[in-house]
Amino acid sequence: MIQSMIIHRFSALALAAAALSWSAAPSVGQDRRVPGSPAEVQMSFSPVVKRVAPAVVNVYAAKPVARQNPLFDDPIFRRFFGAPGGPGGPGGPGQGPGNRMSSLGSGVIVDPSGLIVTNHHVIEGATEVKISLADRREFEAEIVLKDQRSDLAVLRVKGAGERFPAIDFADSDAAQVGDIVLAIGNPFSVGQTVTHGIISAVARTQVGITDYQFFIQTDAAINPGNSGGALVDLTGKLVGINTAIFSRSGGSIGIGFAIPANMVRVVVASAQGGGSAVKRPWLGARLQTVTPEIAESLSLKRPVGALVGTVTGGSPAARAGLRTGDLIVAVDGAGVDDANAFDYRFATKPLGGHAKVGVIRNGKDTAVTVALESAPELPLDELTIQARSPFMGARISNLSPALADELRLDISSDGVVILDVANGSVAQSLGFQRGDVILQVNDTKIAKTSDLERVSSQASRAWRVTARRGGQQISFMLGG
Repeated sequence: MIQSMIIHRFSALALAAAALSWSAAPSVGQDRRVPGSPAEVQMSFSPVVKRVAPAVVNVYAAKPVARQNPLFDDPIFRRFFGAPGGPGGPGGPGQGPGNRMSSLGSGVIVDPSGLIVTNHHVIEGATEVKISLADRREFEAEIVLKDQRSDLAVLRVKGAGERFPAIDFADSDAAQVGDIVLAIGNPFSVGQTVTHGIISAVARTQVGITDYQFFIQTDAAINPGNSGGALVDLTGKLVGINTAIFSRSGGSIGIGFAIPANMVRVVVASAQGGGSAVKRPWLGARLQTVTPEIAESLSLKRPVGALVGTVTGGSPAARAGLRTGDLIVAVDGAGVDDANAFDYRFATKPLGGHAKVGVIRNGKDTAVTVALESAPELPLDELTIQARSPFMGARISNLSPALADELRLDISSDGVVILDVANGSVAQSLGFQRGDVILQVNDTKIAKTSDLERVSSQASRAWRVTARRGGQQISFMLGG
């Protein structure tokens, strides 16, 4: 269940007040007395809330409901692939022209000009977006940038002509377990709500929410509708964007996750620079997390680090001298516990410079200097399959280093990758998804998009497909 939250740490003033109260605590045998004034018992987060709450907004995203695909009027395809609303088919009752659904989330104003950051899943597929301020004024917003890999999106208020209250970024790498935090959002559509808690853990990498798995965990209560809300410290700075909770019931049980502010800063900077996509450093190497068995084979005291599996020729990793079997343990002095931690550390580095990557090679510590440059873009030759086939509605592309890096695919892979599948399409109903690589169809090798387009246009009652998903090659039969 996706949620939102806000983080918040003790200010120097609060710490001083707490220290004073501890020093004044009566020792054994001392007389106890009733507090003489409210100031002696009151500690409130309200000054921080008053400062940051106006910068937290509600986000409303209108999305069209998928129409029934005319292909399902064909009785043969209804038999092979299922009908909408039935087994094997998408959708259900009430799907028709003009039907819409709305999603509700939260967002944070990060620039006084009206730039807002929220979660990608809040606005995914939206045709209209509106935001509502804490003072109940509503504005239309445009989507400036979407970054599915980090589950972040940037919006801009349309034609506002005013300056808005904004929240500054904190250094999320300085966040520590035990820091007090505040979460602000709109849970269950009840209105803006503030909860507080502590940072329960940092650098959570085994969560499985986004490509960049490096989350701040908190016990501040967050619930549906909090997605995209602020996690702030007691100085009123943004520590993270609340993204998900762990829950079996759909409600908060005190385990929530926020995207660190240092990752959010990268995405926002791309939007401020006029980009429609986030450009990140490209390593050009496949990494794997060190298991206890690998650690034993490498004579490591504990299973930490990111093990280099393969290195792409001509990539920054190759030019830096990184080798298969190297164990990456640090990036610019920051420790790397696993492959996910490396991805985060490397992805939050600015393009154009260099990063010093700490490595253990043959049992000895060394370091390599890696250029921080984006993966090369090649002509992708994108197209959408229109012919009546299992791939109808799939948007496909040839692979480039940049696309392979984005989708976590081996750049040496053959085949054509699926970029997206249309809602209600045949491809969606059959379970094809973004990142699937089609290798072969009906004994025809698929090397480029034109191959799959040609095969799809050929009438066939049975389709034999070989594809790769998640590094595993699978073969299956459709129809027949």
